[in-house]
Amino acid sequence: MHQLHDPSLLKTLSYINGSWHASDSQIEVTNPATGELVSKVSNAGVEETTLAVKAAKKAFSTWSKKPANERASLLRKWFDLMMENQEDLGRILTLEQGKPLAEAKGEIAYGAAFIEWFAEESKRVYGDTIPAPSGDKRIIVIKQPIGVVAAITPWNFPNAMIARKAAAALAAGCSFVVRPATQTPLSALAMAELAQRAGIPAGVFNVVVGEDARGIGKVLTEHPDIAKFTFTGSTQVGKALISQCASTVKKVSMELGGNAPFIVFNDADIDAAVAGALVSKYRNAGQTCVCTNRILVQRDVLEQFTEKFTEAVKGLQMGNGLTDGVDVGPMISKQAVADVVRLVNASIDQGATVVLGNNDKSLGENFLSPTILTNVTNDMPIAHQEIFGPVTPIIAFDDEEEAISIANDTEFGLAAYFYSRDIGRIWRVGEALEYGMVGVNEGLISNAAAPFGGMKQSGNGREGSKYGLDDYLEIKYLCMGGLDK
Repeated sequence: MHQLHDPSLLKTLSYINGSWHASDSQIEVTNPATGELVSKVSNAGVEETTLAVKAAKKAFSTWSKKPANERASLLRKWFDLMMENQEDLGRILTLEQGKPLAEAKGEIAYGAAFIEWFAEESKRVYGDTIPAPSGDKRIIVIKQPIGVVAAITPWNFPNAMIARKAAAALAAGCSFVVRPATQTPLSALAMAELAQRAGIPAGVFNVVVGEDARGIGKVLTEHPDIAKFTFTGSTQVGKALISQCASTVKKVSMELGGNAPFIVFNDADIDAAVAGALVSKYRNAGQTCVCTNRILVQRDVLEQFTEKFTEAVKGLQMGNGLTDGVDVGPMISKQAVADVVRLVNASIDQGATVVLGNNDKSLGENFLSPTILTNVTNDMPIAHQEIFGPVTPIIAFDDEEEAISIANDTEFGLAAYFYSRDIGRIWRVGEALEYGMVGVNEGLISNAAAPFGGMKQSGNGREGSKYGLDDYLEIKYLCMGGLDK
C-alpha cells in the first residue's frame, strides 16, 4: 500500500483513549502533486473531541504522577520508533503534503529530535529555594504540569508541528489532544500508532481528525478541563482562538504568521548569502512560517547578488515529491497558488519586474514555478503580506539604518536573516531586528536545542530548548511557616 514497508502505519481513524474511533462520514486525503486519492479518513466531530478531552483528563491524573525518568523512557521509545520508520513516515508525509521525499524524511528526523530532546529535559524540571524574610519561614518554588493540553496544527509540517508541542507537553507530565489539519491527517495518525507501540498510556496522546473546525475548535479552546491551548497557523485565526480561550483564562502559546526579511549587506559573502537564501526561501515550496519572505540587498551588491541568485534558482527541479532529484514540490492547493499569483500580479501592476518564473501548469494546477521579482518597493503588498509560496521579491536599500527600518516595518516578528562579515554590524543589526529568531550568516535556524517562537503578532511562547517546558508547567510557591519552634 503506497509502497510502505509497514502498511499498518497508514491509519484512517481518530485515536482516542488508546483506541481507534470510526465516524459515519469520511474525509478524502489527496496527493497535491497528482490529485490522486491517498486515503479516506473518518470525519470526527464535537462528540469525539469531547470524548478525547475526557480521556485526557483522566489520563493526566496518573501520567502527571509518573516519575520523570519513566516518562522519559517512554518518549525515548517513541523517538526510536519514529526513526526506525523514517522512510515510511516520510513517504506518508510526501503523499499527503507534497514536499520532496528527502525533505519529508528530514522533517521526520527534525520532529523526532524534539521528542528525544524533551525526553531528556523532563528530568531537569528544577525548583528553587528562596531566602525568607524571617527565620521562622522557608520559601520553596516547585513546578508542576499544567494539565490537559489541546493543540491545533497546520498542514505544512504535519509531523514536526505536532512533535514539538506533544513532546514538551508529555515530558512535563501533561496529557495531549490534537486536531491536525484535514489536508494532512495521516502523519498525525501514524504518530499515534507509534505512540501506542511505544507504550504511552491510553488517553495521554489523542488525535481527533475532523472537518468541523469551528465546532472542534470551540471544544479545544473553551472546555473547562483543558488548561493550555497551543496553535500554529495564521495570525488571523490565532487571534480568534485566543479570544475563545479567554472565557476560561487558558494559558496559550501561539506560533503565527511571519514576514521574514533576508538582508544582504555589501560586506557579505555573496555566494554564502545566495546559498542561504535558496534554502531559506524555496524549501517546502516556500510554504513555511520562517521562509524568507523578502530579500533586502544593499545597492552596492544588488546586481551581483541578483544574478547569482537567479542562476541558482534556475537550477531547482520542480515536480512530484516522490521523484528523485526534485527540489520543489507542489503547493498545497489550487487556491494557495491563486493567492500567490494574485500577489505577484499586483506587484507587476505597481512596477515590479519578473526576472524568473512563469505560471506553467504542465505539471498540474497545484504547481507554481520558483519566481523572482525585482524593482520591488516596500509599499507593495508583497512586501507586507506573507507570501507562503515560491516567490522572492528583491528590495534594494542604501544603508544599515534603512535596512533595519524596512525589515521592522511589519506587524510580524517571527524570523529574520542577514549576511555580514562586520562583527560590529552583526551585533547592531542582531539586536535591532524585532524578531524572535535571527539567523546570522545562516539560512536554516530551527533545531530542538534552540527556542523557536516570535514577537509582535507572530505569537508568544517558545518551542524547543530548555525554555520549551515552561509553557506546560505551573510555578507554585510554598511558604512554610512556624519553623523556629
